[in-house]
Amino acid sequence: MKNSTFVIAVLILFIVSTGAALPPKEKTGVGVKAPKKAEVLFDGSEKMLHENWKYWEGPRFKAQMPIKWEIQPDPVDKGTVMNSNDPAAAGGLYGAADIVTKKEFRDFRLHVEFLIPKKGGNSGVYLQNRYEIQILDGDSTRHGLATVINETESPYFAYNGLGKWNAYDIQFRAARFKDGKLTEKAMVTVYFNGQKVHVNVPINQVWGGPNSGLDGGNDGGKGITDVPGGIKLQAEGHDVLYRNIWIEELEIDKADTDF
Repeated sequence: MKNSTFVIAVLILFIVSTGAALPPKEKTGVGVKAPKKAEVLFDGSEKMLHENWKYWEGPRFKAQMPIKWEIQPDPVDKGTVMNSNDPAAAGGLYGAADIVTKKEFRDFRLHVEFLIPKKGGNSGVYLQNRYEIQILDGDSTRHGLATVINETESPYFAYNGLGKWNAYDIQFRAARFKDGKLTEKAMVTVYFNGQKVHVNVPINQVWGGPNSGLDGGNDGGKGITDVPGGIKLQAEGHDVLYRNIWIEELEIDKADTDF
């Protein structure tokens, strides 16, 4: 009996000291429901699409309200989803018909589920309408799937593949300023399909120029400003489906987004 107690004590000490076998503090992955404190941004319904979202009217904007992202049956499960293939973005004109939440955010925990039905499907999830978490089938470069775009390697290994639902769980801390000057860069931690793939990544700039999002045209994307921004989904002329999008606003004092 004493030996068993000793073994258990050693195992507990090992787990605590190394973090081995400890589950994440919060649930992540496909199908995770919004906690009570969170706000549902999209539940599959046309009603919620039009209530919570609008087109981003950037320099390349060419769509017309109401939003033309089609609501269609979920190809895998019950319910309905939205398709990012807006006709105004045909040919890959990002910024022509991207949609963004009407509400703007600073620090938050975000959950987004997406499905790519065809090879090469391209879209993106933008944090504060600035920083892109890439969605791009077939690309495992630093510009590819699940990257903090151009800032990290692609964790392509965690991809569920074409025709299957995937999930990003993101904790984000906005850039900090003092007397109007940037003092701390934005920071993000990302789970991809329940696997922690990016931890406390500082984000250096907005990539893609003025058509990509807020501050994209400021000092080559490095001129970040101290204003909140919405969650944006990119239209790139591809069939990329979305469902189950929710957000929980946070106040992250320290530069630590790990969860």
